[in-house]
Amino acid sequence: MNIFTTLLTQPLANGLVLFYRVLGNNMGLAILIFSISLWVALRPLTKPYMESMKRIKEVAPQLEKLKKKYKNDKVKLAKAQADLYKEKNINPGAGCLPYLLQIAILFAFFGMFNKTLGNGGDLTNNFNQLLYEPLRFSPGEVINTRFLYLDVVKPDVFNIAGINFPIPGPLILLAAIAQFVSAKIMQPYTNIEEKVAKQTKNETDDMQVSIQKSMIYTFPLMTVFIGTRFASGLALYWLVFSIMQAYQQYKSQGWGGMSPLIKRLNLVRSSSR
Repeated sequence: MNIFTTLLTQPLANGLVLFYRVLGNNMGLAILIFSISLWVALRPLTKPYMESMKRIKEVAPQLEKLKKKYKNDKVKLAKAQADLYKEKNINPGAGCLPYLLQIAILFAFFGMFNKTLGNGGDLTNNFNQLLYEPLRFSPGEVINTRFLYLDVVKPDVFNIAGINFPIPGPLILLAAIAQFVSAKIMQPYTNIEEKVAKQTKNETDDMQVSIQKSMIYTFPLMTVFIGTRFASGLALYWLVFSIMQAYQQYKSQGWGGMSPLIKRLNLVRSSSR
């Protein structure tokens, strides 16, 4: 095994199987509860990052004024922005390292699923290659992979006669929607940046805004694409992670890019009374 597998993937596999044993040998329920527990355990790592992002959001109007003032001088803009952050005691890099560690753990979780549930062949053997001795499955032991209507080792898809591609099931669609909402909430500066881009006519700003907007739609589409080709256990994990990530972002910075829709919904409710 490589270092990444030994330090991250293997402990995650053992944690999942431990939950499987505790929760009555139900792999779907184990994925659900273990995903939530992992998010709770990792939450302190993202706190400095979220706090830094919140403070940067608070000075966004001042930063917008600086962009207008120094729209033709990027060097002065960079210095003015650095001075603003220094004045407000903001460190843009605060918490980045723990946040990157969280991302590494999430990739390891994804890799663990691929090595076990999505690897085909003998499921017991797939797990035993990563498990510590006390948690290993006995030869021939059957692992319960049924959860609700799902078999977590198979994609959540419908195959319809006459259609040459799989139709995503409810779990995949919910995961894609959760990913979309999460991505929208994590884009709190899009509207401000679009206004500045139009005023400054700077191609770099326009490109950055375009990339941010494309990510909002690209990630959910990737979720659907991956979900139709990999074990539904991955989609279940990704659904839980996206919901918890959106919740954390909302608690830290509000609705972000979802604010216009939320306001519109409030207007509809008030007018219907």
